[in-house]
Amino acid sequence: MIQGSCRLWNISILAVVFLSIYNIILTLKLMYSPECPRHAPVRPPLKAAKCDPQRPAYSKNEPIFRLDPRLGRWDARLQYKLFDNILVGERFASLSDVHRTCLATQSSLEKMASLIEVSANWDGPISLATFAASDDELSALLLYILFLRECNAKIREQVSFHFAYPKDRRPKNVNIDLDRLAEMSCANPISALQHLVKQYLTSTTKWRKKLPYPQNHLRNLARKNCQSKFVFLTDVDIIPSRGMAEKLDVFLETAKCAGLCAYVIPTYEIDERVRFPPNKTELVRLANKGLARPFHHKVFIYNQFATNFTKWQNTADPVQEVHVSHTVTNFEFLYEPFYVAPDTVPPHDERFVGYGYTRNSQVYEMFVAGYEFLVLSPIFTCHWGLQVKKTRPPWREHQNNLNRKQFDGFKREIFAKYDKDPLNMMSKRKN
Repeated sequence: MIQGSCRLWNISILAVVFLSIYNIILTLKLMYSPECPRHAPVRPPLKAAKCDPQRPAYSKNEPIFRLDPRLGRWDARLQYKLFDNILVGERFASLSDVHRTCLATQSSLEKMASLIEVSANWDGPISLATFAASDDELSALLLYILFLRECNAKIREQVSFHFAYPKDRRPKNVNIDLDRLAEMSCANPISALQHLVKQYLTSTTKWRKKLPYPQNHLRNLARKNCQSKFVFLTDVDIIPSRGMAEKLDVFLETAKCAGLCAYVIPTYEIDERVRFPPNKTELVRLANKGLARPFHHKVFIYNQFATNFTKWQNTADPVQEVHVSHTVTNFEFLYEPFYVAPDTVPPHDERFVGYGYTRNSQVYEMFVAGYEFLVLSPIFTCHWGLQVKKTRPPWREHQNNLNRKQFDGFKREIFAKYDKDPLNMMSKRKN
């Protein structure tokens, strides 16, 4: 009996040892499984999910961005260095083959979070030009790009990033804090951005606000890196309606234009208390209740006025497919529509730097060149917040005045180039 008890005891000991070894092996296998990279930063995901095998893992010893500040290409006036495709979306090329329209946009660090909502509503390729003017600003910008890519599969797949910096502020020491990246929470990307801006840009706030933001350089940079036939040029905080890329594919496949055409997308600003309108019917309902209105309607009415939003809202759509609602017949100077067109349209003139005369000068040249502006329905874009006119800071008004002086020479060149003056700009006295 004693021998039987000893035999059972020995078997129990062996079983415990075997199970312990098995658990150790299983734990090691899970820890080092190739399906979940060992070095991938750990953070709360946006949605509850298992280990994402596509989640990028970054190494401090390997270059992530194709960016050497000593290289790049100069703009025409040797004032800015431009860098193409510093980090390309995993499906950017294939999406460019599939979709007829590429969304081209530009942003500084402070507004980068808008890219999340843009990519959520736009399923085609996105070309984004970015700007920074110091080592700290560039490091924070690149860190946030990695953060967005890691937290958002659509950004990781769809977006190709580009970069520009001013000649006199070439970055020298680019240091991406990957340890900080591992601590940033995907659950709150806006908060993560605010902390970055506060931490890295506090010492640069004064001079950075006065430094002209090269909007037209960035627009051209984003446009020229699109690979699709058509380009939809926007600002990063302009949010497209849902499914717009696919709807434009269908429309552009059969769209016929006798001459030169640009397809205008109506743009509204919406109250921050409402949800993003899922369709035109809901957008019109919000507009009728005063919770949405044409973009810049209170700030600068000429910005979008020629689109004729009243006609767009009151015109019934017999079909839900994208179609031309009406033609812009009352074009006037300072009109700034967001439009879809081939990238054969005139480039944005880079003599206009900062605020004032940046987009409207390009649209004016299109009009002189003979472009027809056709308003599409039922698609649209929105900008969050009902804007009100405020006193502009002195530095912004200063930039506007400088660009106003530049416009006098610009309009003379346009007249000489096309030998046309449909708005009688040459007969108007210089402001």
